[in-house]
Amino acid sequence: MHRIEFQSAYILHARLYQETSLLLELFTEDYGRIAVIAKGARRPNSQARGLLQSFVPLLVSCVGRGELLTLKNFDSAGVVHHLPGRQLVSAFYLNELLMRLLARWDAHTDLFQSYRETLIQLEKARDDKNITEQQTLRLFEKNLLKAIGYELRLTEEAGKGHPVKPEADYLYDPEQGPILVEQGAENSRRREEGTFIFKGSSLLALSEEQFQDPQVLLDAKRLMRRALSVHLGYKPLESRRLLRV
Repeated sequence: MHRIEFQSAYILHARLYQETSLLLELFTEDYGRIAVIAKGARRPNSQARGLLQSFVPLLVSCVGRGELLTLKNFDSAGVVHHLPGRQLVSAFYLNELLMRLLARWDAHTDLFQSYRETLIQLEKARDDKNITEQQTLRLFEKNLLKAIGYELRLTEEAGKGHPVKPEADYLYDPEQGPILVEQGAENSRRREEGTFIFKGSSLLALSEEQFQDPQVLLDAKRLMRRALSVHLGYKPLESRRLLRV
């Protein structure tokens, strides 16, 4: 019997279930991604109609014997994140990544905190020019890869352990890390694969989460897309199609 009491959670995905209920995928602080049935949530007089929405911080209590639990109680756990336009699509991108990459019942407390902070930063990005949406997304992607066991190797050359040199070029292999691109004609084919070639300075800046240089931010976007593609497979992300991230 699973019994979850007063757990911090966000809704990642919701769909209709039977006549008056919802089937929800929740991201919880201590239990990771779980599936619950919210019985009667679609009834006209249900309090769920205003609360059981994406990006609303919740406290939930659930119970059940199998993988699919029943939502027993829920309440607001804070201020709703107001995310207009592009920021809203960016937030759905986070949800889509978590739905695709997290296994159920695999706890990721640090990632939950990162998700909550990312929503806050996306909201602030509307008005604060020092916070950019692209920086916020890249940091979350980096934290997500680390949480699922695929932390990016950015400071040492793959297989050799040599420190990455800022001035050198590297082919980035998501499974091995940076591979030094030697000078010479034999590497011309690698250089043609420019999507996968990165300056050492960009790799080091990403390691330190320093995005002041616009080129670093562009390189981080390319690298994250390559690293995530290994785990996402061939099915495209709907939110990425809208955002082009």
